[in-house]
Amino acid sequence: MGNLLKVLTCTDLEQGPNFFLDFENAQPTEPEREVWDQVNVVLKDARGILDDLQDYKGAGEEIREAIQNPNDEGLQEKAWGAVVPLVGKLKKFYEFSQRLEAALHSLLGALTSTRYSPTEHLEREQALAKQFAEILHFTLRFDELKMTNPAIQNDFSYYRRTLNRMRINNVPAEGENEVNNELANRMSLFYAEATPMLKTLSDATTKFVSENKNLPIENTTDCLSTMASVCRVMLETPEYRSRFASEETVSFCLNVMVGVIILYDYVHPVGAFAKSSKIDMKGCIKVLRDQPANSVEGLLNALRYTTKHLNDDSTSKNIKAMLQ
Repeated sequence: MGNLLKVLTCTDLEQGPNFFLDFENAQPTEPEREVWDQVNVVLKDARGILDDLQDYKGAGEEIREAIQNPNDEGLQEKAWGAVVPLVGKLKKFYEFSQRLEAALHSLLGALTSTRYSPTEHLEREQALAKQFAEILHFTLRFDELKMTNPAIQNDFSYYRRTLNRMRINNVPAEGENEVNNELANRMSLFYAEATPMLKTLSDATTKFVSENKNLPIENTTDCLSTMASVCRVMLETPEYRSRFASEETVSFCLNVMVGVIILYDYVHPVGAFAKSSKIDMKGCIKVLRDQPANSVEGLLNALRYTTKHLNDDSTSKNIKAMLQ
């Protein structure tokens, strides 16, 4: 497929060049290798995290029986025994979010440095752009699975309540060493979010911008808007879409497009929906609307409910109507 194919810029949009990024085959060049290796260690574990989350069944039945029979010690022990290993999994997911934040920080540092323009970065460093895309794809998939699994918060709430009761009664608690009170507080805030991984990435991107005051904010926002443009063009142009070897690359591109829109909306002072935004929101929403409805409802909901500026007065009625 080649590393990069330039696509003609849409004449009605003054948004700079659009690129075809080879999300399927991009390999790191020597200058990319150090950051790529760091991030690759994290991404190798991402698939296993999603598998574990998909298989997460919860301890609802054991918890119900324990609550309904508060004086039955056997049922209390059974529920606690079921919940403790599940909380170990929730701890693993939370710790992975911190690793993902560090990986994103490394990628943003590489892709927004003043050595090249944001567009040149994506042109020269396709393997890093692909990793950035993979982080976004993972994030939206993780949050989609989490949102449809109420057992996660129920299990963790029961764990914390039981732990507090044990502490008050001076009962030694197996599992407390695994998740102490301070960690439990941080995990509680994480899982209270509807989309915890996306919140982690949004906060990490905002923090990256605020910590790198010598770096123009446009370096970061232009990197995000260019990525959104790349994905939109690849999806809406049959000639380029036909280059995907796998149909899964379509959903990958859709996830990445929505992910960078949300990050842009958090980092850019006026957000992604304002007229001055460098993201063609109408075009991006149209691309989503052109897909089978059942395959993109989660992504449309992500734009509706997890963005920061959609309901601002500066957002056109047209765009609001497209997302209703």
